[in-house]
Amino acid sequence: MLLVNTDYIKNVEITESLGLVKGSTIRAKHIGKDIAAGLKHLVGGEIAGYSQMIDEARQIATSRMVEEAEKLGADAIINIRYSTTTITQGAAEILIYGTAVKNK
Repeated sequence: MLLVNTDYIKNVEITESLGLVKGSTIRAKHIGKDIAAGLKHLVGGEIAGYSQMIDEARQIATSRMVEEAEKLGADAIINIRYSTTTITQGAAEILIYGTAVKNK
């Protein structure tokens, strides 16, 4: 499955738009990561535990979006966007969406 964040694919003719597809996941912070994050605020630097959590959440959301597109018989997903929303304190949703298309 070809995934792009543009509204076209270079040198590929899109023959049909199948509609919006999306994938999401909601992740909560781990108490151990919260303690480490608090310490990082004092000394600065990347909070590796949170970076890993967000990366994993993006991968899960992307996989869910691709599964939805495959069910529609899509060859690609164009115009992909990510969104992050705080659900409650300590939990966030990662949402990815795009347009499923067929091409030649």
